[in-house]
Amino acid sequence: MFRTTTPASAVRRLSVLTAAVLAASVAFAAPASAHVEVEAEGAAALAENVTLAFTAETESDKAGITGLEVILPDGIAPADITYGKGPKGWRLAATARGYTVSGPAVAVGEDAAYTVTVRQLPDAESLAFKTLQSYGDGRVDRWIELEEPADGGHGSLAPTLALKPAAPGATPVGPSPAAEPTTAAPSTPAASEPATAVPSDGASPASPAADTAADADDGTSPLLFVALGVVVVVASVGGVWWSRRRAGADSA
Repeated sequence: MFRTTTPASAVRRLSVLTAAVLAASVAFAAPASAHVEVEAEGAAALAENVTLAFTAETESDKAGITGLEVILPDGIAPADITYGKGPKGWRLAATARGYTVSGPAVAVGEDAAYTVTVRQLPDAESLAFKTLQSYGDGRVDRWIELEEPADGGHGSLAPTLALKPAAPGATPVGPSPAAEPTTAAPSTPAASEPATAVPSDGASPASPAADTAADADDGTSPLLFVALGVVVVVASVGGVWWSRRRAGADSA
């Protein structure tokens, strides 16, 4: 009976090949498994002042994350969101469909984590927060899918928060008050005194009395009419006198 033995070199080649396959599998699976997560302690339907903690995992080894745009689910308005904490220098800004949190890029390879507080969660079983994740090199990851891909792939699922049933007696609160526009305080003149526009040539603005005087000066003075009347009368009398004198000279 013969026994077949495997050479040591063949075993080593097989081990190297296996390790390479595993490394490649991990390398390709890691980016696909990255995602955005959302968590909240005691998240229940109609719960008030709930803090949501988001973690956006990086998928780039070339650029850092610079911002996240979140599309809010039905039942939560942008005015219901208050920013908590996040990467250094990041700020929250409301949008028509949700909000953005953005600022200086985080270090390459690091995740971005931040928190927001929701005035009240809606009456639902779960909430999906579709998220667009931006990087410093212009790349954008779209975590917006609501269901796992049918082909069994990882996909780009939106972060979803499961809610417990509403507590007994919990009711919806009124809508958030609309933000009032801010106006700068007037300098001079005082608010109670209407400002007077200054002409571009630097002249002082005319008062109502000065305007009336100017209107009068623009018209024809009554003395001018009197003077013209006197001239007409004198001319007429002179004409009659001259005609009579001429007639007397002719008859002589």
